[in-house]
Amino acid sequence: MPKPSEEVWRESEEGFREKWNFPDAIAAIDGKHVLIQAPPHSGSNYFCYKKHFSTVLLALVDANYKFIVVDIGAFGKNSDARILQNSNLGKGLQNGTLNIPSPKILPGGNDVLPHVIIAFPLCTNLMRPYSRDDAQRNEEKKVFNYRLSRARNTVENTFGILARKFSNVSCLCFQNTL
Repeated sequence: MPKPSEEVWRESEEGFREKWNFPDAIAAIDGKHVLIQAPPHSGSNYFCYKKHFSTVLLALVDANYKFIVVDIGAFGKNSDARILQNSNLGKGLQNGTLNIPSPKILPGGNDVLPHVIIAFPLCTNLMRPYSRDDAQRNEEKKVFNYRLSRARNTVENTFGILARKFSNVSCLCFQNTL
């Protein structure tokens, strides 16, 4: 896949703002375990917490269930956060080489905020929900978590669409060709 341009990110941000009422988000990210046959002499590298052998598809998707960036082939034993940290995608986020647009002022405010990717860990461009306790005590945080959850579902739904396209079941199952 080609490296996303600034225009791709802007179009994705427009989709998250218009469809999911979540401004400034440019993508949602998650990992999907793909069931494989254990490669010879691989030990437990591909054995995952789901008690089978897998490789991981890590993906950024837009508000329209389209893949923007993918990283395929990480060991099933690794967490999504660790895979991201060690991937070209994660390194691009850290060193600022992914053409992500400059921070901007959100409509109706004065604060300049960076664009975010809806995700599991928290750093400059990755966003996760408030804790359940915080959200229960604060209505604005509760609404934020609701909107974040709706926007994050784009990546879950994209994996579901991909899985159905190939197998009509909820998991991707491929024969490993290593």
